[in-house]
Amino acid sequence: MDSIFVNGTVGVGKSSLADALSAAEGEAHAVIDLDGIRRLRPAPSSDRFNHELELLNLQSLATNYRAAGAKRFIIAGVIESEAEIPRYIDALRSEGMFVCRLVARSEVLESRLCFRHRDDPAGLIWHLDRVGELANILEVADIDDLVLDSSDTPAVDLAVAVRRAAGWDEFPPVRTRAR
Repeated sequence: MDSIFVNGTVGVGKSSLADALSAAEGEAHAVIDLDGIRRLRPAPSSDRFNHELELLNLQSLATNYRAAGAKRFIIAGVIESEAEIPRYIDALRSEGMFVCRLVARSEVLESRLCFRHRDDPAGLIWHLDRVGELANILEVADIDDLVLDSSDTPAVDLAVAVRRAAGWDEFPPVRTRAR
């Protein structure tokens, strides 16, 4: 598989894990946070979370990254149903995609969201409502190749487990030594 999709609810640590996976990856790769490529306000009423725009933008980015030499992709986002996996694989022109879902205890998620939205009370309320809803959707969907708890485990340790499970261990991390 040439793509890893870090799946999970808001505040669970998807971006942190994607960054840790990137730091450990020795092969040419691209990291794409799907939140950043679907921001359009207001979203069309027919596509509340700009999912269709996200897939179009992902396809364009993947084409450009591949032309620049990317062999692998690390994606941070949300896949709510199994039917969407082939659409992401197509958008990436991927050989296959490993899906890892992060979970965390509710008090950890609430704490992270309170910190993230400390200056945005309306955003905090929306995200606190969404976190439970989305966690339930993802649990029921059960589409992930691996599920890891990010409550107390550092992203670098989670990245080791994901790389191993995805079969990405053959390329050791690129390390630089401080002088």
